[in-house]
Amino acid sequence: MRIRPLLAMVLALCLFVVTACSGGAEAIDRSNVTYDDIRNTGKANDCPSLPDSARGSISLTAGSAYELRGICMHPSQVFVKGEPANKRQEAQFVEGKILTRYTSSLDEVFGDLIVGEDGLSFSEKGGIDFQPITVLVPGGEEFPFTFSSKNLQATAEGSALTTSTDFSGTYRTPSYRTSNFIDPKGRALTTGVDYPQGLMALGGDYEELESENVKRYIDGTGIMSFSITKVDPDTGEFGGVFTAIQPSDSDMGGREIVDVKISGEVFGRLEEA
Repeated sequence: MRIRPLLAMVLALCLFVVTACSGGAEAIDRSNVTYDDIRNTGKANDCPSLPDSARGSISLTAGSAYELRGICMHPSQVFVKGEPANKRQEAQFVEGKILTRYTSSLDEVFGDLIVGEDGLSFSEKGGIDFQPITVLVPGGEEFPFTFSSKNLQATAEGSALTTSTDFSGTYRTPSYRTSNFIDPKGRALTTGVDYPQGLMALGGDYEELESENVKRYIDGTGIMSFSITKVDPDTGEFGGVFTAIQPSDSDMGGREIVDVKISGEVFGRLEEA
């Protein structure tokens, strides 16, 4: 009978250890997941995250070169700038629903981080740095756009990576359509036909049809800012939130361009160059 209290104490101790270490066990399990574990779950679209206790900072040496690598940006909300009800009102951003399944995040983005006298300067170099996305707004209209971080040139104040570091800068947004895309009437930039309306296209209505007939590859420019709210100085990892405003797609010149605002989570890590 005396062994029962001892056995109860051992079981309680084991339960305490398992509970206290559950965070580490979860991290190990995540690193060992297989393709079948994440297929059709949407987990591959999520970015890694840091615990709320990651409130440290990383000191940087002026004049030295570093790299930001493994940057992941997961858009959680998308807003489209709509038409005002009247001329006295300003156009407002309306939240839409992302229709693209599980492929909206940017991942493994990398670039150079320079520490200068005026602060920090980040230049994006590559990675999975663009994703075609379509968003549905109330009323049923769909807006395609290319969420991107291509050629992002961002700056921040300070000489350290802290939980109050804010980067901001501009980036390039590629066209949603490629030159070989053929529209429903057989028109494209490098293939297809020029005037599917026949002789009508050469008549008085040609100016109204020109935007649809003459395809153009149109790039855009976006403005992005991301704020670092979590830093792990031991691993060099950081997390935070981002907001970007960029143009929607023009369908190669065939539709009006509107502003799209994207917000979500950002994750990355700092390495010495």
